[in-house]
Amino acid sequence: MENNNNIINTPITKEMKKAYLDYAMSVIVARALPDVRDGLKPVNRRIVYAAHEMNLNYDSAFKKCAAVVGRVMEKYHPHGDVSIYDALVRMGQNFSLRYTLIKGQGNFGTIDGDPPAAMRYTECKLDRISDYLLKDIDKNTVPFGDNYSADAKEPLVLPSVIPNLLMNGTLGIAVGMATNIPPHNLGELLDTLFAIFDRGNLKTIDTRTEIIKAYDIIETEAIVAKWEVENTLQFEDIVKILKGPDFPTGCTIYDQTEVLKYFATGKGRIVQRAKTKIEELKNGKFAIVVSEIPYQVNKTSLIEKIAELVNDKKTKDISDIKDLSRGEGIELHIELKKEARPQKVLNFLYKYTQLQSTFNANMLALVNSEPRVLSIKEFLDEFIKHRRDVITNRTLYLLQKAREREHILEGLKKALDIIDEIIALIKKSKDSDTAKENLIKKFGFTEIQAQAILDMQLRRLAALEREKIENELKEIQKNIKQYNSILGTPSVMVKLIREELEEIKEKFADDRKTKVIKGKIGEFEEEDLISNDKTLITVTETGYIKRMSPETYKTQNRGGKGVSGMKTKEEDEVSMLRFAETHDKLFFITNKGKLYERKVWDIPESSRISKGTAIINIIDISTDERVQEILTISKEIEANKKNLFMFFATKDGNVKKTALTEFENIRKSGIIAIGLKDNDALVRAQLTEGTNEVILVTENGKSIRFEEGDVRDMGRSASGVKGISLKKDDSVVSMEIVTKNTLNDQLLCIMKRGYGKSTSIAEYSKQGRGGSGVLVAKITPKTGKIVSVKLLNENIEDIILTSESGQVIRISANEVPQSSRTTQGVILMRLKEGDSVSAVSSIEKIDTEPTNE
Repeated sequence: MENNNNIINTPITKEMKKAYLDYAMSVIVARALPDVRDGLKPVNRRIVYAAHEMNLNYDSAFKKCAAVVGRVMEKYHPHGDVSIYDALVRMGQNFSLRYTLIKGQGNFGTIDGDPPAAMRYTECKLDRISDYLLKDIDKNTVPFGDNYSADAKEPLVLPSVIPNLLMNGTLGIAVGMATNIPPHNLGELLDTLFAIFDRGNLKTIDTRTEIIKAYDIIETEAIVAKWEVENTLQFEDIVKILKGPDFPTGCTIYDQTEVLKYFATGKGRIVQRAKTKIEELKNGKFAIVVSEIPYQVNKTSLIEKIAELVNDKKTKDISDIKDLSRGEGIELHIELKKEARPQKVLNFLYKYTQLQSTFNANMLALVNSEPRVLSIKEFLDEFIKHRRDVITNRTLYLLQKAREREHILEGLKKALDIIDEIIALIKKSKDSDTAKENLIKKFGFTEIQAQAILDMQLRRLAALEREKIENELKEIQKNIKQYNSILGTPSVMVKLIREELEEIKEKFADDRKTKVIKGKIGEFEEEDLISNDKTLITVTETGYIKRMSPETYKTQNRGGKGVSGMKTKEEDEVSMLRFAETHDKLFFITNKGKLYERKVWDIPESSRISKGTAIINIIDISTDERVQEILTISKEIEANKKNLFMFFATKDGNVKKTALTEFENIRKSGIIAIGLKDNDALVRAQLTEGTNEVILVTENGKSIRFEEGDVRDMGRSASGVKGISLKKDDSVVSMEIVTKNTLNDQLLCIMKRGYGKSTSIAEYSKQGRGGSGVLVAKITPKTGKIVSVKLLNENIEDIILTSESGQVIRISANEVPQSSRTTQGVILMRLKEGDSVSAVSSIEKIDTEPTNE
C-alpha cells in the first residue's frame, strides 16, 4: 500500500491515550478546576470580566442576564449558554456562595431547588465585593491571552485583592479528579493572613533583578526584590483564628480534628447538623423547629425525606410538617404527637435525614496550570504570592508611566529656561519635522521631549503654568521614589498588601454563620451548644416538668397573693422547685426508690404560665411512680464525689446513707437507689459529706435531730434503718442536713394554709437515732399540717412558695419571723379557699426589685 504524506502511522492505543489525556487536561484546566490565585474557574472569570467590560459595576443599573451570557459566549466561552447562565446564577445565590459575586434581580432560584427564571427575565450586575476581584486590572497586573477565536484578549487570572477561593469555596468535577473546597469567613481569613505577616519571616528567594532589562522604563534605577513570606504558623495556631468552614446556610459543624486534618492535608470529612430547637405548642404538644440546614441540602428534598419516613412508618412520632419559611430565612416546624419524646425524635431525624450531612473537603486547585491538593497554609501562601506579583506588576506599570511623564516634564522645564531660543528655532524651521530635528540636534532633547515641546500650548509660557510644571515634576519624582521603595524593599510591599487587606476587612468582614464544636458527635460535650445559665426547674404532682429563668418570679412582700406559676390540669399541683445551671447533671429519684439521670438542658424551657412537658418524655418511669426528689450534680460535685454520700429518708421514718460513687453509669431505664419496704415511699434525698447531722420532720409537727454517723454506709439496694419512731397517723414529710457551717442557721417551717416561721437549730436538741422526737411547730386546723422545712442562712435571699392551684410567691427570707418551736408562725402566703401550699424552695442571693404584684 502506498503511503500518503498526510497519514501518520501510529498504534491506535497510543493515539487514543494521547487524545484522552489532551481532553482530560482541557477539562481540568479550561473548565472544571479553579485557579488558586483568584479562586475562579474560567467560566466564572469570563462572566466577571465580561460584566466589567459592559460597565455592570455595583453602582450601575441592572442589565438582562441574557445580554451578559451572550457577551460571554460571543467573546470568551464557547460552551453554550446553559452552562454560562447556571454559573452566573450560582454566583448570585446567597445560599450557594458565602459572599455573592453577582447581584441579581428577579428569580435566581431557591434553596428548595426551584430553578431560576429564564435569563431573558432576570437581570444582574457585579456585586460590591467583585470590584476587588478586578481592581487594577487595567494596570498590566495580570497576563492576558487570546480568546478561543484569537480576535480578543481575556485575562488568564484576575488581580483579586480578596482570597476568593477560600472565602467562597467551589465544587468541580474534572476527569479523574474533583474539587470540593468549603467556604470560610472572610474576617477570619484576613486575620490569619495578618498573623502570617506578624509572625512570619521575610526571606529573599532570588537575587534582585534590574527592571530595565525586562521593562521599557526610561533611565530607571529600579530593582525588584524577589522574596516571599515564610509562613511559620502551625495548623494549631491557624485553627484558633480560622475556626473552620463558614457555610452560607449557617448550621453547626463538629470535630475540630477533621478541620485540622483538611487544613493540614487538604482532605477531611466535616459533619454538619441543622440548627434546631424544641418548642412547646399551645396545645401542649412539642415541635422541632429547624432554622438552619446544612450546606448544599435541598430544603424540599429534606421535607420529602421526613414525610417518606412517616409514610413508611419508620417513625410514628411525627404528626405534621409545616414549612413556614419566609424570604431568606428558614423556619421548618416538625410537629410531634403528644406521647413523642422530642430529643429522641430529633436524634432519629439526624440519623436518617439530611438534618445531619457530611461535607467531604478536597482542597484541589490549579497552581501554575497544574492540579494540586493544597493545605490551608499553601493556599494562603499562594494568595500572598499572587498579591506580591500583582502589586509588583502594578508598581512597574505606574513606575513606567511616571518615568515617561518625568522625562517629558524635564524637557518642558528645560525648554522654558531657553524659550526665546526655541521659539526662534521653530520659526526658522520649514515644518514640524524639521523643527523636531533641530531641537534634538541643537539643544539635546530626545525625540519624545522635542515632540512634547512642539505640542506645548502658548499658555504654558505663563509664570503660573511654569510653576505647575515644576510642582508636577516634584510630585512625579516623589512617586518614583516611592515606587522604587515598594519594588526594592519587601517590608514596604508587605505593609502595602496588609493595608489593602485591612480595607477589605473593614468593608466586608462579618460574623460567622456556622458554629464550630470541637468534639465529634457522640463524643463532644453537648453543652458546648448551650450557654451555662442559672435556671429554675418545677415539677407538678401529676408529673409535668419545665425549666425557666429564676427571674421569672420577682420578690414580693410577705402575705401577698403571688402570681400564676403555671397552667396545671384540674387537681394538679406544683410539688417541687429546684435551682440549677443548664450544664449541671440531674438525679431524678422517684417515690419507688429508683434513680434516673439527665442533663438540665434536656428539660424543655417554657414560659411562666406554661404547663411544661410530661416527665415521662424525659425519663422512662413507669405509670405507677412519680419523681419525689431532684438533686443537682454540678461539675464541682462530680469532681469531689469520692468524698460524698447520698442520704435518704422515707415516709415511714427510715434513713439510709450510700456513697455517691455507687451512682455511676446510670442506665436510661434507671437504677435502684434505695430498697423500699411494702407501702413505704421515698420522701427526700440529699447530698452530704457523711459527718453532718440530720433533722427529720413529720407532717404532724414532730422532729428529730441526730448524728449522721449513727447511720452506716450501705449499698444501693439496702432499705436503711429507723430514723424516727412515728405514731400511726403520722409520716415524715421532710429532711434537712445540718453541717458545721449551718449549726447557727434557722429552720424554716411551712404549713399547708400558708403559715410559716423560722426557729434556731439550737432549739432542736440532739437525740439518738430512732427516737420519737420533739415538737417542731404548733399544728392547728388554721395552719394545716407541715408541708416542708428548709434551712435559712445569710446566703439565702428569697423563699418561693407554690400552691396546689399553681400560684407562686417569692418573698425575702428576712421577712420570715423568728419564733420558738412551739409557735404556729404567721401568714406568708394568702391562699384562696380550698387551696394549699404544695412546694417550697429557697433561692440564694439574686438581686431583684420588690413588688406588690
